[in-house]
Amino acid sequence: MHAVHPMLAVMNDGDVMSLASGAIWTTMRVAAPVLIVGLVVGLIVSIFQAVTQIQEQTLVFIPKVIAIVVVLAVTGPWMMNVMLAYTHDLFANIPNVIARGS
Repeated sequence: MHAVHPMLAVMNDGDVMSLASGAIWTTMRVAAPVLIVGLVVGLIVSIFQAVTQIQEQTLVFIPKVIAIVVVLAVTGPWMMNVMLAYTHDLFANIPNVIARGS
């Protein structure tokens, strides 16, 4: 049996699952606006292509890039605040994990 050094924190399964679910949830919240706008713009351009029978493959690219840049410009500060809040909470909880592990 290996002895655990008293200063080393031992994370249990619940700690790991909590950290993983928080990271996944934060990633989904930050990525959702960009992904949804890209999906909607792609769908609108695809409908336009079907109606007009224009089958140019690069037609979808420019509107999507413009829409995504606009979404990033508008939601960028919010995205940064969400990521900073998650990181702050993550670092703030390090002493709690260490205290439980010892």
